[in-house]
Amino acid sequence: MAHFLAGDIGGTKTLLQLSREDGSTLLQKSYASAACAGLAEMLDEFLREAGIPDIAAACFALAGPVFGRKVQLTNLPWAVDADAIAARFGIAQVMLINDFEAVGRSIAALHTNDLLTLQAGAPQERGARVVAGAGTGLGVGWLTWAHGRYIVHASEGGHMDFAPADALQYELLRYLQLRHGHVSCERIVSGPGLVAIYEFLRDSGHARPSAPLVAAMLEGDAAASIARFAQHETEPIARMALELFVAVYGAFVGNLALLMLPRGGIYLAGGIAAKIPAAMQGGAFMHAFLAKGRYADLLETLPVHVVLNPHVGLLGARLAVQ
Repeated sequence: MAHFLAGDIGGTKTLLQLSREDGSTLLQKSYASAACAGLAEMLDEFLREAGIPDIAAACFALAGPVFGRKVQLTNLPWAVDADAIAARFGIAQVMLINDFEAVGRSIAALHTNDLLTLQAGAPQERGARVVAGAGTGLGVGWLTWAHGRYIVHASEGGHMDFAPADALQYELLRYLQLRHGHVSCERIVSGPGLVAIYEFLRDSGHARPSAPLVAAMLEGDAAASIARFAQHETEPIARMALELFVAVYGAFVGNLALLMLPRGGIYLAGGIAAKIPAAMQGGAFMHAFLAKGRYADLLETLPVHVVLNPHVGLLGARLAVQ
């Protein structure tokens, strides 16, 4: 029986899976991406543990633009070469795809309990779909129906210019321009972006953090700490940061919706949205999504879902190779 290798490589976390031809999983592991010098070193450890020398094909979904057979990841200092991986590990077929191409490939395989619906809309069979999502970065892709199936199109839409929608967001833009020059949406709608919003609110005097929040951010995942403390009434800076994050996220996805008119649905992956369901359902996201003037009624017809399945990228990579 043939064996297949799939990987979902992000700026923070990498998931690797070895499966059989029948779809059953032999080994699946999660790694901190920065803990290894590159994908090859990580595969050395994973395949040594798996003990399976013959792999028919592999597909890796990577958070970065694919140029031919190579990828330079955007938020991780890795360069991945498909031919080098194939030669080193004796794999006849190695594919590299964008991580949100993998998400797009997985949508048809998701179940109802894999989704949290923010807006039911009026879904259209075979209508275009958009996949987007904030994690370490901000990914975007879309799907169009052709020749009896959905075709997935990768993009780098997360790096489009940030467009502020109110006075506070204009302040945020100016703050980040001094830091980065060009301010993409990813600078705000991402894990590091949530931290940047917090720093803006702190440095501009809008709110002050408590000592426990500062300690939690220093000891662990800073963005996760902000999201956790945002649930506390006594931590206004965290609550303000998360609310601003969700509003900018919603406006960005609303812009994608106007661009693509995805009557087949919008699917929010990337990891962060699934970890903050209350904030995503709290109204700020959909308010910003719909705040498009004369086109609010049109946007109300588009289905919007949060993808809850944490392995959606890995699922798409496996589907691509099998």
